[in-house]
Amino acid sequence: MHIRLLFLLILIITVSSCARRGRPTGGEKDKDKPIMVKAKPEFGSIHFEDDEIKIYFDEYIKLKDISSQLIISPPLKYTPIIVPQGTPSKFISIKILDTLQENTTYTFNFGQSILDNTEGNILDNFKYIFSTGNYIDSLQVSGTIKDAFEYIPDENIMILLYPFDEKYNDSILYKEKPMYVGALKDSVNYEITNIKAGKYALIALNDASKNYKFDPKGDKIGFIPHIISVPTDSIYDMVLFKEILPFRLPNKPKEISKGHILFSYEGNADSITVKPYLTKDNNYRSFSNFDKVKDTLHYWHRGDEKDSINFIVKNKDFTDSVRVKLREKEIDSLILNFGVKGTLNLRDTLNLLSNTPMLKVDTLKINFLDKDSINVPYSFNLNKSKNKLNFNFEKKHDSKYTIQLLPGAIVDFFDVENDTLNSTFSTKRPSNYSSIFLTLNNIESYPIIVDLINDRGEVAVKYYAENTHIIRFNNIAPSRYKVRILYDENKNKKWDTGNYLKKIQPEKVYYFENIIEAKANWEVELILSK
Repeated sequence: MHIRLLFLLILIITVSSCARRGRPTGGEKDKDKPIMVKAKPEFGSIHFEDDEIKIYFDEYIKLKDISSQLIISPPLKYTPIIVPQGTPSKFISIKILDTLQENTTYTFNFGQSILDNTEGNILDNFKYIFSTGNYIDSLQVSGTIKDAFEYIPDENIMILLYPFDEKYNDSILYKEKPMYVGALKDSVNYEITNIKAGKYALIALNDASKNYKFDPKGDKIGFIPHIISVPTDSIYDMVLFKEILPFRLPNKPKEISKGHILFSYEGNADSITVKPYLTKDNNYRSFSNFDKVKDTLHYWHRGDEKDSINFIVKNKDFTDSVRVKLREKEIDSLILNFGVKGTLNLRDTLNLLSNTPMLKVDTLKINFLDKDSINVPYSFNLNKSKNKLNFNFEKKHDSKYTIQLLPGAIVDFFDVENDTLNSTFSTKRPSNYSSIFLTLNNIESYPIIVDLINDRGEVAVKYYAENTHIIRFNNIAPSRYKVRILYDENKNKKWDTGNYLKKIQPEKVYYFENIIEAKANWEVELILSK
């Protein structure tokens, strides 16, 4: 009897425990990537003749950015139909719309587009491979790619192989798709797999239009200057750069106000001249300067009251004639602004900016005073574009200044005078700034351009070094800095890009990985080695 009662009591407790509701813990987060369980036709099939591929996975997956992530090698003429998109599924269906090439290995590289539906775990660089011939090609080409100028590389870079045969010429990549396409494995390394033995031209593109062709207007390019042979044990390193386009006028010049015409252009306009054709007016005057941001030439003119002007535009071996109709009746208002806002850093120059060319400066109508209302001695110079007036004076530390432009201090191209303009600014103490003393080792050649880049990605200071010595950056605003060097191989004091058809590589650029912590009232002495 006692045994029966004990058994009944245990049974009641057990059932009660099982029935009691509790809060589920959810278990550990799923970190497993999807796994392909089968494919029809099978992965690695030969003698492929189907027009549809189905790939099955062990869990529900979803596709993300498939149009930009999927790379098919060799490229297809028509984009395949891929379903489902936007809804979870345990399979992917690929409907091929092309007639496939004979005896060719095809690779479908899905990049980062396949994710599991619950946690978003990515199936990295999943590939489906098949061959229309007797075997799967298994050779590969690999290397590294970086941007020729920028520290952060581009995304969605494609690596292209063109067969070096009787059809090949250097302009083929402007017109035709490549034989093989590869992708980045990470931010630096690339590979093209499943290619056959042969000779190839090796190209890299950030293909903005996704058409597997080089469009110099929108794409960056990198290339190996010689034909490569496969199989190979070589590692091919490339740099990606933006070409300077051939000079042209893509649009008709446009009058935006009376006496002000915009000439937009593409390419290098260093030698551009714009002259009116058969102007007989002796009072005709003109001036031109370049826009700070856009590829645009501002052309200013006065003294000709015709309803149109014919211009001859020249730039090196380029010559064209254009006609501009004149309709506007109002000239641009003169707008002046001081470049300084509140604080003038000790390294900077006080400047006055104008929206129209400045032609005359009357110093008798400029009052420049310090905090004790004493006149500040200064000199000035007007830049070549006549839109910036620089004031040169001895800056005192921890001081306040006031500058006033009375009416008529500035007269612009149209004889318009300024209204009264006032500005107040101050300087800081030297202890508010930092100093950086750099020694650079293992520099391949001189001269070099040394850029000090702040934590906003801006070039804070630029320095031109013609030989090895300690580089001194004084009165530097506190920030975290990186150092970039540009090899000035042609000694023109600027960085020059490359050109694919001329087989010119861009000038070398190197970023030191060191982060320089520049704090107020600090001196940093640093030796950087490549």
